[in-house]
Amino acid sequence: MTRIDFYQIESSETPLAFACRLIEKIYRRGHQVYIHTPGEELSKELDDLLWSLRPDRFIPHCLAASGDQAPVRIGHNLAPTDHQDVLVNLSGQVPEFFSRFDRVAEVVPGDTQSRESARNNYKFYQDRGYPLDYHPMKQQ
Repeated sequence: MTRIDFYQIESSETPLAFACRLIEKIYRRGHQVYIHTPGEELSKELDDLLWSLRPDRFIPHCLAASGDQAPVRIGHNLAPTDHQDVLVNLSGQVPEFFSRFDRVAEVVPGDTQSRESARNNYKFYQDRGYPLDYHPMKQQ
């Protein structure tokens, strides 16, 4: 059964900066990662950020729509078809395809609207019996 982890940002760190740290950690542990964003603009912004994040620690990634293959893929309008390892959800909504992944990481920004969406997502998963963990993330 898919394991769901909520990472609530409790610092001034931006959601994308935190997501990059999380993605790097997951990738360095040998996992494939699919990042689901709410739209093309955020997908491209995250792609650019990952290219410039840390020159000494490259994270091989691509936009899912490009058709390229990489262990880290970023998408927003297509369900991934080729792996089911870790889904990092930045969309604020529960993706229809979440249950095909072994693990889902829900990133929860600090603003009120995002927290409310996260509460709704938590309830959705909880009502269906998925194992849930909550991680308050302080400043690094």
